[in-house]
Amino acid sequence: MAIEAARLSPSLAAAAFLARRPPPALFPFSLRRRLPHLRVLAGSSGGDGRVVALSSSELRKRRGLSSSSGAADPASGGDEKLRSLRRLFSRPDVGIDAYIVPSQDAHQSEFIAECFMRRAYLTGFTGSAGTAVVTKDKAAIWTDGRYFLQAEKELTHEWTLMRSGNHGVPTTSEWLNDVLPSGCRVGIDPFLFSFDAAEELKDSISNKNHELVLVRGMNLVDEIWGDARPKPPKEPTRVHDIKYAGIDVPSKLSFIRSHLAENECDAVVISMLDEVAWLLNMRGSDVPHSPVFYSYLIVEVSTATLFVDSNKVSEDVLEHLEKAGVKLKPYEAIVSEVERLAEKGAKLWLDSSSVNAAIVTAFKSSCDKQMKKKGKAGKKVEKEASSDEPTGVENGTVNAVYNVSPVTLAKSVKNEAEIEGMKNSHLRDAAALAEFWCWLEEEVCKSVPLTEVQVAEKLLEFRKKQDGFIETSFDTISGYGANGAIIHYRPTPEDCSSVGSDNLFLLDSGAQYIDGTTDITRTVHFGEPSPRQKECFTRVLQGHIALDQAVFPERTPGFVLDVLARTSLWKIGLDYRHGTGHGVGAALNVHEGPQSISYRYGNLTALQKGMIVSNEPGYYEDNSFGIRIENLLLIKELNLANSFGGISYLGFERLTFAPIQSKLIDVSLLSPSEINWVNDYHEEVWDKVYPLLSGATRDWLWKNTRPLLDVTH
Repeated sequence: MAIEAARLSPSLAAAAFLARRPPPALFPFSLRRRLPHLRVLAGSSGGDGRVVALSSSELRKRRGLSSSSGAADPASGGDEKLRSLRRLFSRPDVGIDAYIVPSQDAHQSEFIAECFMRRAYLTGFTGSAGTAVVTKDKAAIWTDGRYFLQAEKELTHEWTLMRSGNHGVPTTSEWLNDVLPSGCRVGIDPFLFSFDAAEELKDSISNKNHELVLVRGMNLVDEIWGDARPKPPKEPTRVHDIKYAGIDVPSKLSFIRSHLAENECDAVVISMLDEVAWLLNMRGSDVPHSPVFYSYLIVEVSTATLFVDSNKVSEDVLEHLEKAGVKLKPYEAIVSEVERLAEKGAKLWLDSSSVNAAIVTAFKSSCDKQMKKKGKAGKKVEKEASSDEPTGVENGTVNAVYNVSPVTLAKSVKNEAEIEGMKNSHLRDAAALAEFWCWLEEEVCKSVPLTEVQVAEKLLEFRKKQDGFIETSFDTISGYGANGAIIHYRPTPEDCSSVGSDNLFLLDSGAQYIDGTTDITRTVHFGEPSPRQKECFTRVLQGHIALDQAVFPERTPGFVLDVLARTSLWKIGLDYRHGTGHGVGAALNVHEGPQSISYRYGNLTALQKGMIVSNEPGYYEDNSFGIRIENLLLIKELNLANSFGGISYLGFERLTFAPIQSKLIDVSLLSPSEINWVNDYHEEVWDKVYPLLSGATRDWLWKNTRPLLDVTH
């Protein structure tokens, strides 16, 4: 599943900080630093320095799409939701001039429960990434290149679409500084912003003497949503069996405590949902597509506390937690517990790139109160830039260390049991996909009418037959023709196309199994592809092959490899607007940090043995077609003839096994080694998957894994 690398996870924000200074020794958890305040880099602008953005209705008009009627007077807030939201600005307990609505929940999650989809409710834009900003007379939304076309279709004329990353497009703070008079108050819900993000925003808007207001006690979108807002999820949790987890909870907690000791900390707050699930060997179903549950975890030197709705904890899970020495407290008690730790002088480890501003500011405020009581009002718990030492209060007893979570990297490096589970789940997934593609090809050839939604639903049927299937790992991207050019297209029964034989069909899908997580994209044509489509597809394939075959020294960050996937496209002036690879969890989130493979060079996380990444270059021709080829790869150590500098060299092992459609390949563009790669891969697909198949599906797999020279003559 294509992902814009900058949004992979809050941990990447920490990596971006590191890009501003000489790289440290890349050893797990040896990172000890003080986080500087982020500074927003001003974007390029045209002629007079002002940036002009078009409303979504104007964008649709220029692209020849249907548009709404003339724009309403912005001050009147023609949209009822906007009008209701703006009325709240003037309430005495609010008193703001603008309000920012991000996509995330209180845990900075990419996928969130329906009750937390505030930005989607307010704007009507359903993409997973985006930030809405509403002033008293304007409304704008920022999203990245995966969602430009989708946003144009979904936004009303009252919203201005800001295409993040495009030349001349301002950041949210630059835009606020431009449209608001000096000295305004900009409101946020502090639970929905990491502390780093809030500090960055505070610094950048202060350039125009604006004040960042943490609107506590309520979320303004929730206020206008009212009784129609969905209820918070209350799904039960479950124990993730040790045969899949590989390491028991006491061992994991001991690992965390060793890092507390190294950093001279008394406790660490874990707020990322997948980190809590991994650390406690638990899974849930609070969030669509991700086996996680809403919770926080505080690990202390001798105790651990899980903050969760106790109704989600069965007797089996409670026994599992008690054996590991983990006690329960209500989910809402996290802030008061952090305040209690401050009051007793605990030194707290906080990952300020992921822990929300509400928690961090509560801790800082309590620390300040304690210091005033001790006559040390001049001391503050704050960050200092350019230092490798943990930050805190010098010569004091109440302080904090701001470091990347000790769970982040540990979770990303899979153990033997996790790797085995990922391999096994991918083989079962491959069998389901073979059955699906065999079925779909036959149906299309018989001219059976099928919509993109029906195709996605049928794929789900095949996956449900596989042992250990739980749910999809994201909404299936089923895009025929022009819809395939919408990178994260999501068809709906009311608005989707039929899948036919006249254009390309892109299918990006994945599954959550009890033992692993899958993510695969294939692009096919059930008729005769055009020369243009074949050339574009082949060049995407060449990039895929180049990355798959990469050999690189240990301590290499992912951005170094990104060029391999793009070079073939660059040679004819083409490219794609998303990262090439993202990390993948083991029976956890389909998008996982801290590693990535992307053109964005801020992430210095080294690729390590045991990590899993996607390999998914693509090409998207607006209003015409989309192409993407995606496999998941396990990073492994290679046994080479040499070891220059005494270091190890790494490469990839494929986890995904599904045919790449031969009719879309222009063999004349491939080198002999690239032809050999395709043939070797298809031989491996056949050898691994055919024992799981029978009848027509096995015949289909045989036909679609023949050597290239056999199918081209």
